[in-house]
Amino acid sequence: MSSVAPVKPVTACVLIIGNEILSGRTQDVNLAFIARSLNERGIQVREARTIPDVEAVIVDTLRSVSASFDYVFTTGGIGPTHDDITAECVAKAFSVPLITHPDIAARIRRYAEQRGLAPEVIETSLRMARVPEGAGLIDTEVGAPGFNIGNVYVMAGIPAVMQSMIRLLAPKLTGAMPVRSRSIGAYVGESLVAEPLRAIQDRHPTMDVGSYPFSEEGRYGTTLVIRGTDEAQLESVLGEIRDMLVSLGAETIARE
Repeated sequence: MSSVAPVKPVTACVLIIGNEILSGRTQDVNLAFIARSLNERGIQVREARTIPDVEAVIVDTLRSVSASFDYVFTTGGIGPTHDDITAECVAKAFSVPLITHPDIAARIRRYAEQRGLAPEVIETSLRMARVPEGAGLIDTEVGAPGFNIGNVYVMAGIPAVMQSMIRLLAPKLTGAMPVRSRSIGAYVGESLVAEPLRAIQDRHPTMDVGSYPFSEEGRYGTTLVIRGTDEAQLESVLGEIRDMLVSLGAETIARE
């Protein structure tokens, strides 16, 4: 028996903020990128929620999830329009004033001057310089920075801007061991493997074992996925699943 204590996972929640996401007008593409980027730093996204541009909902949700997860990442609602209210809501959730950050404001003014923007456009754009007092900045090569306060990291909803933010931010975050995975497919129904798969899961509680049905060229099958932080154990469990499938007479196929 190993004497090494299991490493406590580092967890995250992602809040996708925006009425346009809930209405179906805009499709979210940020969650997958965030989850993959954080996993490489050993931070596991355990929950994701899509919530509207409603102050009470944003504030209450932020207070709840910031107390329950190591990290909270939000996307959306930090643009220049009237319905971009995320910054105000974060300030209210942390009970601090909302201020205009001088560094962001200077960046916006430089950008505006280079492009000869009208004064009223500049004034509107300066809404993006508002942050909760005491917040740090999340830099980006595209657009205005995001910000963080406590364990909450507030990022843009525009994918190109958000991706720039997370690429620069992720190396600064503290995680645990990254979660890796192994997969194998078989032309067999989920119901046939359900019980033996449950037994394998019970023998390896530190692994996450799942099954996902698929259909290819008129044939139905199941992809079996193992996730965990121990590479040797991943290979061991993959071997057990492969042996189980063979014992059932199933035709196996390689899966990435």
